[in-house]
Amino acid sequence: MLLSSLRLIIARQRRWFRSSEAALILLSIGVGICAGLATNVQSAFAHALQSLFYGLGINRLSALGSIHHPIRLLALPIGGLILGLMTHIVPRQSHAPIDVVEANALHGGRIPVADSLWVSAQTLLSNGCGASVGLEAAYAQMGGGMASLVGQWLKLRRNEMRTLVGAGAGAAVGAAFSAPLTGAFYAFEIVIGAYTPATIAPVAAAALAAAVVTRSLGVAPYLITASSTHPVTTLDYLLFAGLGIACAVLGILIMRAQTWTERHVNRTPLPPFLRPMIGGLLLVPIVWTSPQALSAGHGALRLDLVLHLSLGFLALTFALKALASILSLSFGFRGGLFFASLFLGSLAGQFYAEVINLAAGAPVIDSNNAALVGMAALSVAIIGGPMTLSLLVLEATHDFALTGAVLTATLCASALTREQFGYSFSTWRMHVRGTNIRSGRDIGWIGLLTASRMMRRDPTTVDSTISIGDFRQAVPLGSTSRVILADPDRTYRGIVTTAAAYESGLDPYSPIATLATLADVSLDLEMNAAQILQAFEEAQADDLAVVDGEGYVLGVLTEKYVHRRYLEESGKAQRDLFGE
Repeated sequence: MLLSSLRLIIARQRRWFRSSEAALILLSIGVGICAGLATNVQSAFAHALQSLFYGLGINRLSALGSIHHPIRLLALPIGGLILGLMTHIVPRQSHAPIDVVEANALHGGRIPVADSLWVSAQTLLSNGCGASVGLEAAYAQMGGGMASLVGQWLKLRRNEMRTLVGAGAGAAVGAAFSAPLTGAFYAFEIVIGAYTPATIAPVAAAALAAAVVTRSLGVAPYLITASSTHPVTTLDYLLFAGLGIACAVLGILIMRAQTWTERHVNRTPLPPFLRPMIGGLLLVPIVWTSPQALSAGHGALRLDLVLHLSLGFLALTFALKALASILSLSFGFRGGLFFASLFLGSLAGQFYAEVINLAAGAPVIDSNNAALVGMAALSVAIIGGPMTLSLLVLEATHDFALTGAVLTATLCASALTREQFGYSFSTWRMHVRGTNIRSGRDIGWIGLLTASRMMRRDPTTVDSTISIGDFRQAVPLGSTSRVILADPDRTYRGIVTTAAAYESGLDPYSPIATLATLADVSLDLEMNAAQILQAFEEAQADDLAVVDGEGYVLGVLTEKYVHRRYLEESGKAQRDLFGE
């Protein structure tokens, strides 16, 4: 009796969460609190590992002026070896771990618990041993993973699940920066892929709750509160637009260099479990030369914002940091480039300002302002989200005038990156793996519209060896518009338009196969709607046969029907997105 009552209560709660917007907001607040706690626990754990390996106190790893003893740098290959052994020992999954962007784009927000734990553990170890990667992958993965787990338990609908996952991931990022607006727009622009009335309240509530957790714990946020003392002029807007374009070029080069390096590493005979260790060994001379290349670069960013650095130092540090990040990711360390790109962007901005001022012979552009603008612009080129990074600068500086200049630079960087490259770093890596995702926007429904689900299974089929006369007897004019030709074993041989077989002047004893078209064009069972429509466009056909792997005819699809189903599902997805 008690168990039955408990099940009834749970069922009612599930219905409430699925039907009430207020309930979803309350649920998002709970997810935000959990994400905030998880972010701070992970941050503390990574810092504890760095303290263990490098003997740190309260300082950040990348803020070290020098490595006190070379033996400390053995943490990199040792950490890489542990990471490689973890990957080798743990049973391999049939798929790469699903991150929050992929989950929202393709899987309706569903993330396996094992994937979240695995990504988090790998990222914490990678960052903890000093590899040049950020913790944002662990933060967002755990925040989104916990949200997905709750949503699956409550059996939320697809759109509610996606919103909750976005809220969890955004809350985690907001907690890391103690910046709720940044976290909310990270969810909108990067994880959910849209900003709609239905998502505003849940996402904002989660981000606020997570930021409150960080502030209540008294934890220093990732980004130091910066200040802008130089007024922003019209000339600054033009110069910062140029900086945005330069950062877009740098971001594209970094992403392509990482992919090129990883591809060549994968072609080497090195066993996969040894690659992180080799990568750690390659990092040793880099971080010995410049400890600022260690970890995500948080401490170095704080330090360099208050120092007046020479052009040579800025260029060398940028090159070493970029190289360290590329090697870390290419050799198997897990993490992201978001936090690292903030540091790289601040260096690029300072370098840009120094060059402009040197060329002008007098101070024209403020170095601190340029560092903040470059920080946002390069991050947008690599991660995406111009509003996310603009709001990050606003929450760090509380300067609306500078934020306007930042928005100018980030929009320039975003436009050029999308035009010339088309991907953010996370979606680019998925593209390299064969998953065509450009944002967190939901395209999973397209994968459900497969040829096997939409095809007509009883097409009119005739033997491809018969004559035109026999064809006319078997298929009267007007009975059907087209006929599938197949061998006696149902192997596909093309399509014949019925009217074409009744044209005057044809020899009735000629084989019907002479009138066949599209003999070398067909559809596979698992092709989705987008691929099917592309096939129709390339073939310039109204009908196409669906065949299996052996070439046997299974059905037929018309372009008109696929278009109609595509528009129906697209409209439904759009209505769900806006909560209609």
